[in-house]
Amino acid sequence: MMNAMYSLGFGVGTCNSKGEWLEVYYPKPLLNPPAAVVAAVTEVLKAGDSNAVIALDPAQLAPLAERLQSAGAPEQAETLRQFSQSQRPLVATLLFTDEAPQSVPDAYLKLHLLSHRLVKPHETKLDGIFGKLVNVAWTNQGAIDLAELPERQLEARLKGELLDVACVDKFPKMTNYVVPAGVRIAHTARVRLGAYLGEGTTIMHEGFVNFNAGTQGPGMIEGRISAGVFVGAGSDLGGSSSTMGTLSGGGNIVISVGDNCLLGANAGIGIPLGDRCTVEAGLYITAGTKVALLDDNGKLVEHVKARDLAGKSDLLFRRNSTNGAVECLTNKSAVELNEALHSN
Repeated sequence: MMNAMYSLGFGVGTCNSKGEWLEVYYPKPLLNPPAAVVAAVTEVLKAGDSNAVIALDPAQLAPLAERLQSAGAPEQAETLRQFSQSQRPLVATLLFTDEAPQSVPDAYLKLHLLSHRLVKPHETKLDGIFGKLVNVAWTNQGAIDLAELPERQLEARLKGELLDVACVDKFPKMTNYVVPAGVRIAHTARVRLGAYLGEGTTIMHEGFVNFNAGTQGPGMIEGRISAGVFVGAGSDLGGSSSTMGTLSGGGNIVISVGDNCLLGANAGIGIPLGDRCTVEAGLYITAGTKVALLDDNGKLVEHVKARDLAGKSDLLFRRNSTNGAVECLTNKSAVELNEALHSN
């Protein structure tokens, strides 16, 4: 009996002149494919039961498509039929277990799983992904190896063309690979592949969503969702607001925003918020911020560090305009979403 498989993807991608992968596009990735599909793939590709990245030979496409059709995977079968017309490198990535990425193809498969909403942030292992991805030039002619870029630029100029380099990065923009249903994205370059955008999410021009991060939806994002941060349903991030990630800071607290929260413009958080919390515009709360807890009458109860309030619901954080102290009291007014803005 063939072992269960974590994920399967058939991809078409880009290699440099040395045959090294730069990026891979998976039209129809699968999470936990049925046993019949696993058996069909492993038999045709003569694969074992360990994670593997297999270059697809054109001669394998037709028999594999036929087997997948019979195994109840018509979408993947049709993808392989379309692959037969490709002049680009083709690959099958088989992940029997959820392990840290070991190559560009399996790293891209995991990023696709997130953006296709097959897994949520922190539900798949991405340890060490930066070391496996390649820093490339993303251009109007696709991904180009940086060492080969000058030659390609000259070739374009000699033809009277312009090779437009949109950015130089390890992560491409999500919308060149996946456009989830029911979302609006005003500036597509500000959402990386590997972002999870739930239905009803609107990303405005200044909004940014990193990989392994995102929104449950609905919600209005005009601020930054850093890597690892997940924003709950009905929550808004105001203009230029910020959520602190853990990639650069060395902290081990996973930042998240609960349901029906509001971060005001230019606000920021370095602690996770529970549900129905509000952070006043311009107020940045770090884990060590000294916070004055107030009772219902506005009287001081005690001083605590913000980390002691992590994950608690129904809190309003504000700065006292007279003495500058950061205060916290019960948030009695529910955050009401603007239905017109959130309508997709």
